[in-house]
Amino acid sequence: MKLSKIAVLITATLASTSLTAFAADESKTALDFNLRYESVDQDNALKDANALTLRTRLTHTTASYNGFTGVVEFEDSRVIAGVDDYNNTNGLNAGVYSVVADPETTELDQAFIQYKKDKFTAKVGRQVITLDGHRFVGHVGWRQDRQTFNAATFIYQASDKLSGSYSYISKRNRIFAEAKDLDSKDHLLNVAYQTSIGKLVGYAYLLEVDNNTDNGLDTYGVRFTGKKDNFSYAAELATQSDDATDADTTYIMLEGGYNFGKVTAKLGFESLGSDKGVGFSTPLATAHKFNGWADQFLGTPGVGLEDVYVTLATKVLGGGLTVTYHDFSADEGSADLGSEIDAVYAKGFAKHYKAGVKLASYSAGDAGTGKVDTDKIWLFVSATF
Repeated sequence: MKLSKIAVLITATLASTSLTAFAADESKTALDFNLRYESVDQDNALKDANALTLRTRLTHTTASYNGFTGVVEFEDSRVIAGVDDYNNTNGLNAGVYSVVADPETTELDQAFIQYKKDKFTAKVGRQVITLDGHRFVGHVGWRQDRQTFNAATFIYQASDKLSGSYSYISKRNRIFAEAKDLDSKDHLLNVAYQTSIGKLVGYAYLLEVDNNTDNGLDTYGVRFTGKKDNFSYAAELATQSDDATDADTTYIMLEGGYNFGKVTAKLGFESLGSDKGVGFSTPLATAHKFNGWADQFLGTPGVGLEDVYVTLATKVLGGGLTVTYHDFSADEGSADLGSEIDAVYAKGFAKHYKAGVKLASYSAGDAGTGKVDTDKIWLFVSATF
């Protein structure tokens, strides 16, 4: 464990905080820790994985000057106490242990200049970009090394009801440390309009890895979300064309929820279609958030994926408890792709701290897709100052 790197971050934070006290009132410095234990047990030849990691994140935001502000953020992830019996996706224990996608890394997480005036905002540099619940564009914040982008983003708030954003991404800084970052030529266009019954969003996400091959992935869609009294509802439809395979696929999502007072229930259906043996793809998404926390469907199978899910959420002993059941089947042929039960309990305490436990249990289906029974357990404690 490289404690020296963590010590440098902490020392820099204390120094910066002291200096900030004498600077403009608007500048601020934040320090965030996330200590997590993760275990993975799979019904295959791989050994069970165990990982204990600490992520440290230091963020400084300057005071505003004539509409300009700057953000610099560093991120460090370390193995603690030598608990590194896992495949970190970056060369450590590959083919021996199951995967825990938290490689050790120290990197510049964000560094951007922002200009904001009236209804217009521009942001240039390495930055977090999230859109519409992370289904197509997100920061994968569950992992210790979150996803950011080298990008230029422009946002215009035309009115209280109408807004639009455009981002051009030249590099995808993914969750696997710098070794697996990708140069890209991505265009993200998103327009939102608030109606009397909900929010209507139209989008075009035109993605391309910059590697001199024909690999464009173009997605066009529309999304609607709303709430009335105790009811919530959502619907989404998107089409996708894949230049590399000449496949054309469709995405469908329907969800309804009801708040009973102490318990909130949701019933949903999500379909990621397939064509020519290629599944609908969301390479910039926070994929862990969808289709089960066991991460068996981070990439859509060639037969596509249909996910029927039920979620119950409530408060227990001052903390939040959420339980979800997924039933998976193929979009093409309706073969059984398995089922999963997920649960998480988390509670904040002593103002700056939060702790929790999270479980995922996937039972493989009988479709012969290569998936195996998988159980995951997480224990975590985080602190924000």
